[in-house]
Amino acid sequence: MTEWFALTLKGALMMKTEIYKTDQIKEAAAQLKQGNLVSFPTETVYGLGADATNVEAVKQVYAAKGRPSDNPLIVHVADVQTVEKYALPLSEKAQKLIKTFWPGPLTLIFKLKPGALSSHVTGGLETAAFRMPASEATLSLIREAGVPLVGPSANTSGKPSPTLAMHVYHDLKGKIAGILDDGPTKFGVESTVLDMSTDTPTVLRPGALSIEQLESVIGEVVSNKHHVGLTEVPKAPGMKYKHYAPSAQVYVVDSPSDFKIALEWAGKQPYKVGLMVTEKLYKGFDLPQNVEFFSLGQDVQTASHLLFAGLRKFDDEPEIKVILTEAFDANGIGVAYMNRLNKSAGQTHFNVNKIN
Repeated sequence: MTEWFALTLKGALMMKTEIYKTDQIKEAAAQLKQGNLVSFPTETVYGLGADATNVEAVKQVYAAKGRPSDNPLIVHVADVQTVEKYALPLSEKAQKLIKTFWPGPLTLIFKLKPGALSSHVTGGLETAAFRMPASEATLSLIREAGVPLVGPSANTSGKPSPTLAMHVYHDLKGKIAGILDDGPTKFGVESTVLDMSTDTPTVLRPGALSIEQLESVIGEVVSNKHHVGLTEVPKAPGMKYKHYAPSAQVYVVDSPSDFKIALEWAGKQPYKVGLMVTEKLYKGFDLPQNVEFFSLGQDVQTASHLLFAGLRKFDDEPEIKVILTEAFDANGIGVAYMNRLNKSAGQTHFNVNKIN
C-alpha cells in the first residue's frame, strides 16, 4: 500500500456519512464542490460521485472502493455540451444514440481532446466514457455542483453493485461524505457501454439497453468484446473475468434438471447454501433444511433487477458458502443478466462431478 493511499484511506475512514434526501441536493452538491465523495442514484445502480475535474477527489474514489487505478471511470453529465467540451467531435451515429437514449442507461466511449481529462479518470487511455443518467435527482446534483461527476458503482470493488442507498452505506460508511437517497433503482444492472472510438461501435459491457435496441438506431454493432484478461487495461468498467462477486462461491445452474442434482448435493453439505431462482422454478423444489431461498421474481426481467440484491443479501450471511443461481437464455436483457451472473461466478457453472 502506498503512503498516499494509506493516508487517504485513513482520512476517509474518519468521515461521517450523511444520508441526503432529494430536497437536500444543495447540501450534497456542496460536499462535491469541496472535493468530497457523494453517492448518487441512477436508474441502473447507485454511483460513487466525485468532481471529474478534481484529481485529488478522483483519487479518493479509488481509495474508497479499493479499485485498481487502471480501471477507467464513467463521467456523468447533465447535458451534451459537457461531452463536447472534452471529446472530439461527435459522429452522426453518436448524435443519433444520444438523441434516442439520453438521458438513459447508455454509456458512450469517445476519443478525447488532448489533455482534456486526467489519466486518473481515463485509466491512462485516450478515450473516456460518458453517460447522462435518467435520474432527475442526479441531473439536478450535477447541475448544482457545476461539474461532471465520475461515477463508478458505489460499492467495494469487485462486489455486487448497489441498488439501494443502504447497500452503499453498508460498503462505504465512514469512507464517503454522503449518499443521495432516491429509493431503489429501476433496472438493477448497470448501463450498456458502447465504444464509439472504434470503426464499428462495440459493446464492451451489455446492460439495460439491448443490442437490438442499439442496432435499430445505428445499424451494425459488435457485441462479443465483454471482457479482458487480468493483465489487460479495460476501456470500460466490469470487463474483468470475475466481478460483482460475493464472498460465497456462486454457481450458475443451467437447467431445472441440473437444479435437482444441485439441491441433492447441497443437502449433503455441512454449511448453508443460497438458492436464487424465479418463483415458477422454486415451486417445483423440495428444499433441504440448509438451503435458503431468494426470489428472482417471475422472469428474466425481474431477475435482472433483483440479481445484485440477492447476491448482497447472501453476502451479509457468512454461513452461506455457496449460491446456486438460475441461468437464462442470453437474449435481450438476458445478455446483461448472464454477463453479470457469469462474472460473479467467475464463469463457474455447476457440475456435480467437478465440484468439491
